[in-house]
Amino acid sequence: MDTPVFTSAVTYRDPKAALAWLESAFGFEVTMAIEGPDDAPEMCHYEMSCAGRGRIMVGAEWNDRMRSPIHVGGANTQTVHVHLDRSVDEHCQRARAAGAEILADPDDQFYGDRTYQVLDLEGHRWSFSQTVRTVTRAEAEAAIGQPIVATEWD
Repeated sequence: MDTPVFTSAVTYRDPKAALAWLESAFGFEVTMAIEGPDDAPEMCHYEMSCAGRGRIMVGAEWNDRMRSPIHVGGANTQTVHVHLDRSVDEHCQRARAAGAEILADPDDQFYGDRTYQVLDLEGHRWSFSQTVRTVTRAEAEAAIGQPIVATEWD
């Protein structure tokens, strides 16, 4: 697996339960597990991938500034976005069957991806997408009626 430039770290009240749920709901795979010491189990560190691609770090609430959304009224300060190679619709069905709260069902977007949004078992917001068609920047601009400045989109 190539090392990504950016890696999100997601904090959970119960990181071991989160690992099992993320595997069941999203198909993630544990690629690293460091258990915290007996006297400080919150110092654990886990990493997961999606079909061998990307990396998400999973950890516990280890201080007052590292909290799961479940402990701060459901607030999120980031959304983790995952681009899938396969059917986003099937992925959404799997997440729903695992008890995920689907915020937005899969829908085609003006930029060519089919995307859905979901909350996990502790309230982290995720979005998943799959490219379903190639769209030029000019086509996307026409669809939204706004100019798009992008360094890697023709």
